[in-house]
Amino acid sequence: MGIRGLMSFVEDYSNEFFTDLKLRDTKIIIDGYSLFHRLCFNSNLELRYGGDYDSFADVVQRFFESLFACHICPYVVLDGGCDISDKKLTTLKDRAREKIQAAHSLSVGGGGNVCPLLIREVFIQVLIRLKVCFVQSFSEADRDIMTLANHWNCPVLSSDSDFCIFDLRSGFCPLNSFQWRNLNTVKNTQDYYIPAKCFSLNAFCRYFSNMNKTLLPLFAVLCGNDHVNLPIIETFISKARLPLSSKRRRYHRVLGLLNWLSHFDDPAEALENVLKHLPRKGREDVKEHLCTSMEEYQPSQVKLQDFFYYGTYVCPDALNLGLPEWVLVALAKGQLPPFISDALVLQRTFLHTQVENMQRPNAHRIAQPIRQFIYGLLLNTSSHPEGISQNAAPSQPPAFNEVERIDKNIKTSVVYAKQLLKNHSDLSKLTELPLSRRRMLLLEALKVKQVVLEAIPTLLKLPIAVTCYWLQSTEAKAKLHHLQALLLGMLMEPLHAIINCPGEEDPQAGGAKVLYEELQRVKAPMQPGARLDLDTAHVFCQWQCCLQMGLYLNQLLCTPLPEPDLTQLYNGSLVHGLCQQLLASTSTESLLSMCPEAKQLYEHLFNATKSYAPAELFVPKTQSNSKKRRQKKKVASQSKNKVVTTSDSRHWYDRSNRFGLLMVESLEEHLETSELE
Repeated sequence: MGIRGLMSFVEDYSNEFFTDLKLRDTKIIIDGYSLFHRLCFNSNLELRYGGDYDSFADVVQRFFESLFACHICPYVVLDGGCDISDKKLTTLKDRAREKIQAAHSLSVGGGGNVCPLLIREVFIQVLIRLKVCFVQSFSEADRDIMTLANHWNCPVLSSDSDFCIFDLRSGFCPLNSFQWRNLNTVKNTQDYYIPAKCFSLNAFCRYFSNMNKTLLPLFAVLCGNDHVNLPIIETFISKARLPLSSKRRRYHRVLGLLNWLSHFDDPAEALENVLKHLPRKGREDVKEHLCTSMEEYQPSQVKLQDFFYYGTYVCPDALNLGLPEWVLVALAKGQLPPFISDALVLQRTFLHTQVENMQRPNAHRIAQPIRQFIYGLLLNTSSHPEGISQNAAPSQPPAFNEVERIDKNIKTSVVYAKQLLKNHSDLSKLTELPLSRRRMLLLEALKVKQVVLEAIPTLLKLPIAVTCYWLQSTEAKAKLHHLQALLLGMLMEPLHAIINCPGEEDPQAGGAKVLYEELQRVKAPMQPGARLDLDTAHVFCQWQCCLQMGLYLNQLLCTPLPEPDLTQLYNGSLVHGLCQQLLASTSTESLLSMCPEAKQLYEHLFNATKSYAPAELFVPKTQSNSKKRRQKKKVASQSKNKVVTTSDSRHWYDRSNRFGLLMVESLEEHLETSELE
């Protein structure tokens, strides 16, 4: 992210380029992408099990509580989709490859940093809960952040070295020296401040012979940033004979370029001297490319302050595309993710790799039908957005490109949108559809009947619908203990609510507290170097992919089902730990016996999902393979004849099995469903 080698370079000159700040009583503009990555990777969180989202949410909450204690008013700006020019495509693909390598390393017991799949959504939910002001830019947020910070004359908090180039009136505070965990007291008062360091652009330029700060955008593109990676620049570097060294090569490249540029009065003069070192043929193309890239460091036309004053902002790039007004508003409020704008504007999406089994097809494959439904909705409009191609012949649905993991590399796959009836799902009129119609579209995509969700608590309806979809997929290799672990994990939020219920002491709270604490103890401990159960990890990655796309579709349909509390819904360490215990000796009945209310809720969740699970999910593990095959044939025969009796299914019941009679009921309902269909 940013300019290669610049951040480590300026940190080596900390005394010259930075000033100490005692940050309090101020607004601050926060680069949301940098912040949630920093908090995720620098808080000793478990990253191998797909996300301990409750722990991450706690860290985010503590961060903002530190700001509030110092009367610092944060404004968080989140990145939107990719730039419509797609100039960062090569960089994005390189990062995707790096994430695959990091995920693989984590999966085999090594180190690495990979954000859990839903980390951004969890971050936004915490911002909403804490009433932190935030906005989502239409594309990359850096220029919008700079413009807003200068408008309010306040500092920027980020890890992106591009902010060393922007001319910020109140400076740039790097996250790695922002000591929010170490509040200090103002002398002789009870007021707090956060010790921080602030980068001084003036001091930086002064150190390099009072360099003209307008030269710095040219320095950034010559040094190599996210937008520019021209091989011809290497020709300039070699011919200009900058003082380079094989040791700390990147450091000396930064130093050499800065010293060289400091001899010129302005960018035009410096650029001409760059071009002199290049072959005559192609100079104009290089000049145009460099000038375009330098414009990325100029102020933005977007005024994000309008959003915080009036609830909306104008983005010329977005307006030129002719997107529906409600889509633009939802994107700005973070109610639609960048995935949606990428699909809508570029007809290309990135499917982010998780810590999964690299020898199996990537976990996102399971949710492809949901994505095809999303793509169908996005293109189902009476007037297609300006400049967006319909890249399919009239006889076939429009095609989308998905950048996904194949083995340990990336590949761009072509996926076709689902064709939908326009009069029922026109994108520009989605907000006008009745709630019942929008809910029907969602459940149609998830292949779930509404009646199944009637007994499910409101905030768990969407996760249970997604779980039903996941169980039906032939891609999933889920076992009974995987389903049990997921459903037990979903009890954490209701248990937390029972325990913290205000008013008179609830007699159920005691049992709820005991169960809650027992589940906390079950969490799989962090053991450096230990290898994952890759099959279990992959199954849960698939479930998260289904949940992610279920969330996105639900958001696109204006939330016909309420959004679940993601901070409590899934904890990777917990579900992996539960899998280990359920396979060993623990039964769900013994766990839930201490809290009847939780047991009843669990049974509702299990009963809702069991009718969508394959029959083999409920085969007791003690049976031999041959016996399993015989029973599968028997079930198939019974289903074919449309006849089943309780006595016929009693051989499924094993008193030593965890679910006992629930398994019998599961088989009966499965066969009844087959008969109805």
